[in-house]
Amino acid sequence: MPTDPLPAGFTLRTATPADFPALHAALDAVARERRYLAIFTAPPLERSVAFYQGLLDEGLPLEVLVRGTQILGWCDICSLFGDTRVHIGVLGIGLLPEARGQGLGGRLMQSAIDAAWARGLSRIELSVRTDNTRAARLYERLGFEHEGIKRRACLVDGVYHDIAAMALLREPAGARVASTD
Repeated sequence: MPTDPLPAGFTLRTATPADFPALHAALDAVARERRYLAIFTAPPLERSVAFYQGLLDEGLPLEVLVRGTQILGWCDICSLFGDTRVHIGVLGIGLLPEARGQGLGGRLMQSAIDAAWARGLSRIELSVRTDNTRAARLYERLGFEHEGIKRRACLVDGVYHDIAAMALLREPAGARVASTD
């Protein structure tokens, strides 16, 4: 991904508690598009704040794209439950329409991915509707590989959509992989 400076007026940084209300508003705006997220509206603010604070408390990535005081996008990587899955994070991303198509999503994701690797994760998963080819191409450019299709895994306004499961792996030093034989 490019390391050029961000366009004038844009900032990419880790979220702070002061960002939570604006982050919640951005989440709600993207959710209401009914195309990119698994929800149609944001959960209640207090539930979102608890989620965001939990990410920060666990040292997990919660990166935001800001212009002025407006949150234009976010990328978070949350952990999975279970002792055998502590190395896995699940990536979530959203951009408001005015921030799309400028290469900002890739920059936002790379920042969160770098933070996840620094925290010690070695696998990052995501899912994307198969008709969201633009996003899937971005994920592929970042190194995510397709792992399968979940058929009819998403239902929007009476229409089923397939979901592609994708993952990005990093081999930590000294890692061992079990034999498949």
